[in-house]
Amino acid sequence: MKLHSLFFSSLLLLALGISGCSPKDSAATAAASKREVSLPAIAAEAKGFAVGALMSTNTVYVFFDSQCPHCGHLWAASAPLQQKVKFVWIPIGMINATSKAQGAALLTATNPAALMSEHEASLLAGQGGISASSSVAPEIEKSIKNNTQLLNSFGAESVPFVVAKNMKSGQTVSREGAMSTAALAEFLGVDAP
Repeated sequence: MKLHSLFFSSLLLLALGISGCSPKDSAATAAASKREVSLPAIAAEAKGFAVGALMSTNTVYVFFDSQCPHCGHLWAASAPLQQKVKFVWIPIGMINATSKAQGAALLTATNPAALMSEHEASLLAGQGGISASSSVAPEIEKSIKNNTQLLNSFGAESVPFVVAKNMKSGQTVSREGAMSTAALAEFLGVDAP
């Protein structure tokens, strides 16, 4: 019985240490065709929605799955920094079919920031997020598929996947997983609020 308890305790600790959502076969997908993470490639190839300081010269790209609670935590952590930088949230379809439908709803929303806030609050409350039609326009479905392929091409294994230029070092930085507001500010090279 002690071995059984130790095994489940170990699994629980492992699960708590994970700060991102990933599919079971992501390692194989990521290893297949990894390319260098590139801000110009993301700007040219990804389709997302912008929130925050829209005139900012610093753009932060966040690949997210609408069914990922870690992405919801990063959304909340990014809110205090939206006065300093522009965030572009790029939906992918990785976790389940609902991911694509909700991602499409967010991409086509009149006010994606408000809908994203509503969605993430619902998701984090265990209510599954916003309801969205499973009928997705072909061009939006293609955009989400392309976003997912772009993420995979970078070798990322989980979301949220954040890519930006650190304002202090000038270096392109990328990271998988959620962060606190303070950690996100440090990662981006901006002062924490």
